[in-house]
Amino acid sequence: MDLTLLRTFVTVHRAGSFTRAAALLGLSQPAVTGQIRTLERRLGHPLFLRKARGVVPTTLGDELAHKVAPHVDALQEITEAGLDEQWPQRTLHLAGPPEFTALRALPALAPLVVQGLTVRVAQGMAEELFEGLADGHHELAITTSRPRGRLLTATPLCDEEHVLIGAPRYAARLGGAAVVRDKGVAVLEHLPVVEVHESLPFVSRYWSAVFDAKPVAAGTVVVPDLRAVLSCVAAGAGIGVLPRYLCAEALDTGEVAALLSPPVPPLRTYFLVVRTGSLALPHLARAHEWLLRAAVSW
Repeated sequence: MDLTLLRTFVTVHRAGSFTRAAALLGLSQPAVTGQIRTLERRLGHPLFLRKARGVVPTTLGDELAHKVAPHVDALQEITEAGLDEQWPQRTLHLAGPPEFTALRALPALAPLVVQGLTVRVAQGMAEELFEGLADGHHELAITTSRPRGRLLTATPLCDEEHVLIGAPRYAARLGGAAVVRDKGVAVLEHLPVVEVHESLPFVSRYWSAVFDAKPVAAGTVVVPDLRAVLSCVAAGAGIGVLPRYLCAEALDTGEVAALLSPPVPPLRTYFLVVRTGSLALPHLARAHEWLLRAAVSW
């Protein structure tokens, strides 16, 4: 059996599209279609059903992918192993949330940069990052949601705790975390809110998890950067919800105060997402492993 045909088959199976598979393989769409037809003729059975948008595997297609995909990935890893000595000279195309990437991921990758790895960073929402990975624009993405389908593989990286914060004068006005805990969300409803989007994603998630309620007030200050949210909250512009890693220093110095300490704080999980099989690339595998190792202490 031609290994090139099997590699193309596995890529189409994961991508769910001849066009997307062609982009990942560096081939034309007709070339991919021709290779799949050749494989289907040799097997004597269809492997995919053509739909208006992409393809779906037949039962035989799923069975074949389950059998051959691990071996195709292993052969690719062997093929790429010769690059291991040169891995630092490769460029890592990383994408993720700007604050987490800046404060967590890039410092963790600094030792690899010193060894010669070059890094290019992009940012975006989760669905944009998934599309960028699928289209080959990114190699590694950090997201707060899991991708669907077989094309991308997600590995849990770390959990972040969310903290309800305000300037010290807000904490004093409310009477402390014990008062907020006893009186509930009602004592917060009149306070201005600082957020990263009009939909109040951080505040809404916190309100739902801790108070089983939705926020009443609209955002008083909306700025698309969590670091700017911290600055505004510290200056007394309103209350906000931030990841603890981002506001820990401000909490320690008293620049801001935690308005509540719930028994079970809201958490959000980060994932490392790659194209399935791409960890055979040494520079990508090294960066992936390095981030997982660093995240143990986050």
